[in-house]
Amino acid sequence: MAPSKSNTQKAGKTRSALQDVVTREYTIHLHKRVHGRSFKKRAPWAVKSVVDFAQKAMGTADVRVDPKLNQALWERGIKSVPHRIRVKLERKRNDDENAKEKLYTYASHVVVESFKGLETVVVEAE
Repeated sequence: MAPSKSNTQKAGKTRSALQDVVTREYTIHLHKRVHGRSFKKRAPWAVKSVVDFAQKAMGTADVRVDPKLNQALWERGIKSVPHRIRVKLERKRNDDENAKEKLYTYASHVVVESFKGLETVVVEAE
């Protein structure tokens, strides 16, 4: 069986760079991602889980974590990771000449009082 082409190749359309650059806010349920993990590995695993989530949500292999987000994940210690965290994922163009990927994702922390009723939101570009 021959490999199938993606929908964009079938229709002959190419994606514009403006569609590639987008910013969204997500709530990540960390509690279920670190469940069953040993105490001394919970915070490092949470950081890796945020990176995995960003890769899947934004479709980029290169994910850069903001130091404030890392600090928010680690603020209660290695074993007491927050149950949920709100992150802003920005897909940006990589301007480096010798970059492997043309896009990267920058993950930053968003401070919220309550997670009740929050949904994924597309943030307008500043």
